[in-house]
Amino acid sequence: MPWSLHRFHKTCDPHFITFSCYRRQPLLRDPHACQALEAALEGVRGCYGMHVFGYVVMPEHVHLLVTEPERSTLAVAMQMLKQKTGQKLASPHGTPFWQRRYYDRNIHSYKEHIAALRYIHRNPVKRGLVELPEQWRWSSFLHYATGAEGVVEIESEWTARKREQMGVVPTVKYKLPYPLAKNAREG
Repeated sequence: MPWSLHRFHKTCDPHFITFSCYRRQPLLRDPHACQALEAALEGVRGCYGMHVFGYVVMPEHVHLLVTEPERSTLAVAMQMLKQKTGQKLASPHGTPFWQRRYYDRNIHSYKEHIAALRYIHRNPVKRGLVELPEQWRWSSFLHYATGAEGVVEIESEWTARKREQMGVVPTVKYKLPYPLAKNAREG
């Protein structure tokens, strides 16, 4: 691991994660590739007991805002996500699909949480791929804007409300170090 890359786990902090396609090639520009990544993310989320707050699939990289998994480690969950998609979308030439490492930053506050979600959702607009975040199909933006359910279950107030209406009592084993609802004093 490079000396400058510090990962802090078992902190109950969500993690802002970025990983890239091999040599930053636009290997995720095809809808089939994006669908495969979303399906793999949902599979890893369920299998490892990870909560996904947000994501975006860009043509050459992916951003995630997730909790540490309840089963195993974040590194193992990311390895499985990359392995599943890499195998499904493997090049016939044998070149890797993903760069080997991923960038990981702990999110310590509500303000950082919102900033990470905004960054994730605005990334396609900033890159000039669409004019508005809701036009980019491969992100969690529409869930936050409308409550729409997609392939990946997003942990949000919409999801919590739906669980309440169904009478489901969550058995969440993590506690965020900050509230997800904005505190009035933070103005």
